[in-house]
Amino acid sequence: MTRALLKPWLLACTIVIGGGVVAGCQPKSETQAETPKQPQQNKENSISAIQAKVVPVKLTKPEACDAEGCIQYDIQTVNTNFKWIDDYFIARIKKADPITFSTEPNQKINTSDEAAPNLSQSSTYVRFVSQYYDQATFAIQSYSYSAGAAHGMHHQEFVNFDLNTKKRLALSDILVKGAEQQVLNALYDANSMWLDQHNIERGQLKLSDNFYYGANGLVFVYPLYELASYAEGMTELNLPYAALTKLIKAEYLPSLPHYPSP
Repeated sequence: MTRALLKPWLLACTIVIGGGVVAGCQPKSETQAETPKQPQQNKENSISAIQAKVVPVKLTKPEACDAEGCIQYDIQTVNTNFKWIDDYFIARIKKADPITFSTEPNQKINTSDEAAPNLSQSSTYVRFVSQYYDQATFAIQSYSYSAGAAHGMHHQEFVNFDLNTKKRLALSDILVKGAEQQVLNALYDANSMWLDQHNIERGQLKLSDNFYYGANGLVFVYPLYELASYAEGMTELNLPYAALTKLIKAEYLPSLPHYPSP
C-alpha cells in the first residue's frame, strides 16, 4: 500500500504495537456522529430579560405659553424590548401633558415690556427599576415648579407589570382576597417606631397603591405631606416578605430562602 492511497480516516485507526497490525480501522461516517441534543424550552426561560434605555420624547411644544406665562417641559421615557410597555408610558405621558403634543400656536403673554414673563417648569422621567422573572417595575419621576412658588413639587410613582398578562398590577391584584386589613396591621407593626415618632396612630395609616418590590420586602410609598413634612420627602414603609407569605398570591411572592427556626 502506497502512501498516496492512504485515506485521511486511517489516521484515526488504532495501531497495535509489536504485531505490526493495524486493527479496528473503520471509516467514520458523518451519519454516525452524535447529534447534540437540543435543550428543552424551559418555561422559566420563556420571559425575556428587559432591556431598557431612557430616551427623550419628541415634543411638538417643549415650551407652551398662555396669557399668564410659559411652561418649559422636559419629558423622557423608556425604550425597551417590550413594545406594549413603551406604548403604555407614551399613552400616560400624552394624557398627563396633552398640550406638549398640540399643534396649536402658543398664546400671546399678557405682560409689560419691563416685566419678565412667568416661566414654570415641568419634567417627567420614566426609568426601569427591576425585574423578578415575570414581574417588572418601572418608576415615573415627575417635578413641577410654578413661577413664584416657594418650591417645586416632586413625586415618584412605581408601575409594576405582569409580563405574562401584559397588565399593570394594582395592590389588589397581588394580595389574597380579603387580606388588606391584615397587610395594613402588619405594615403598621413593622414600622411602628417611625410612625409613633410622627404621631401617626394605627387608625390613621392607609395602604398605598404606590408600591414596589424591594430587596427585603414590599415597599409602600406615600406622597409628600401625607405622613411627613416636605423636607423629609416621600415616605417609604417596608413590609418584610416573611410577613407576607400568606397574604400575597403565590405567583406574586418572590422566592424566599427557608430560614431555620430559632
